[in-house]
Amino acid sequence: MNKSIKIVTIGGGSSYTPELMEGFIKRYKELPISEIWLVDIEDGKEKLEIVGQLAKRMWDATPYPVKVITTLNRRDALKGADFVTTQFRVGLLDARIKDERIPLLHGMLGQETNGAGGMFKAFRTIPVMRDIIEEMKELCPEAWLINFTNPSGIITEAVIKHFGWKKCIGLCNVPVISMMNEPKVIGKQTSDLNYQFAGLNHFHWHRVFDKNGNEVTGQLIDHINEKNGGTPANIYQAEFPLELLHSMNLLPCGYHRYYYLGKEMLEHSIEEFKKGGTRAEQMKAVEASLFEIYKNPDLNKKPEELQKRGGAYYSEAACECINAIYNNKGIHMVVSTQNQGAIPCLDTDSIVEVSCLISARGATPMAWGDMGSFERGHLQVMKAMEECTISAALSGDYGMALQAFTINPLIQKGGEARLVLDELLVAHEKYLPQFKEKIAELKKLGVESKDPVVLDLMKNGY
Repeated sequence: MNKSIKIVTIGGGSSYTPELMEGFIKRYKELPISEIWLVDIEDGKEKLEIVGQLAKRMWDATPYPVKVITTLNRRDALKGADFVTTQFRVGLLDARIKDERIPLLHGMLGQETNGAGGMFKAFRTIPVMRDIIEEMKELCPEAWLINFTNPSGIITEAVIKHFGWKKCIGLCNVPVISMMNEPKVIGKQTSDLNYQFAGLNHFHWHRVFDKNGNEVTGQLIDHINEKNGGTPANIYQAEFPLELLHSMNLLPCGYHRYYYLGKEMLEHSIEEFKKGGTRAEQMKAVEASLFEIYKNPDLNKKPEELQKRGGAYYSEAACECINAIYNNKGIHMVVSTQNQGAIPCLDTDSIVEVSCLISARGATPMAWGDMGSFERGHLQVMKAMEECTISAALSGDYGMALQAFTINPLIQKGGEARLVLDELLVAHEKYLPQFKEKIAELKKLGVESKDPVVLDLMKNGY
């Protein structure tokens, strides 16, 4: 292919953007990019300007003639785009602070993708993604959408199944972290092993084989509780029971700790919360220091400090996926895409996170086969939760939101769960127009969080 490429990144003011630029620079000889448009909203204008200037310096330090354009006008950016990447957070990190603090104050996990917080992130994000898709249908109807916005699997299902945009692939760096780090614990390199993944985003398992077809899953299970054994840095490493994993003969992703070790993970989250706030508050501090570093006019590469932000191998997933589509590579990647029978116990059009071959056609799932009873039961519950969450996000139906809360294994049942739901609805009023009537009703009843941090954020317009 000789055509130059226009890439649009929505959420371009993100602290992750230098990682993305590094990935494109590394692949320029395979990806002849002519323009990169970084798009954000008014609330993100200052960060967009800072990271945009760094992105320009990064490209200026190369011999490649790539234009970096920053804008708050999404429509201008989308015209004629070849690839659109999404990495935005509706409500910025202040919204995540609410997502985490409100459930924790009620003794529940507020994890930003798996718990109540993740569901509210979906409630806020899905309507915005619908608007983006409508604009893409008009302005860049042939573009591929590469989604990194969390909860990635849920957002990808909304885009493909409900908004009808088939040229969409959802990404996550968790499988990449596993494939990069696990081989080391058994004295191997990634290229020495063959991986197969199946499940949902942040809820998948995998098996591993050597070049001769011998399975080494069991060997890796024995090392899973060791430091640097493949668990993402942002997940507390409570020890998996090895007997459970050996009986499954599957390696779980790090997020399974929230389901298999719920008590330990909740206790650790509450303890951290009492000591120094939520992870969202920690990340806000890290991000503030990153942007101070980004302001340095002499900086023209991704700073080492970005690794603390938790985005390890982000560009490996996003940039390599675009590379594989553009150059019809047919390489193995783990992505969120339509099931197409890869996992028989889920609907064909459900979005799953599985091993795929990525080519000009997009993602072709690799068949996993039947799941055991334990995995099958978990998967079907989690997929039902995702479907209820999407339905509530699209309709603003309070009862459907309550269904999603009730079926989520990480949310305690009963009146306390409903109180968390109600307080989160009121706290996020600005970003939940679909729930307008219910929120007005709750406010009349005097529902609001008693947390001073949340109240301060709301007083300041967040």
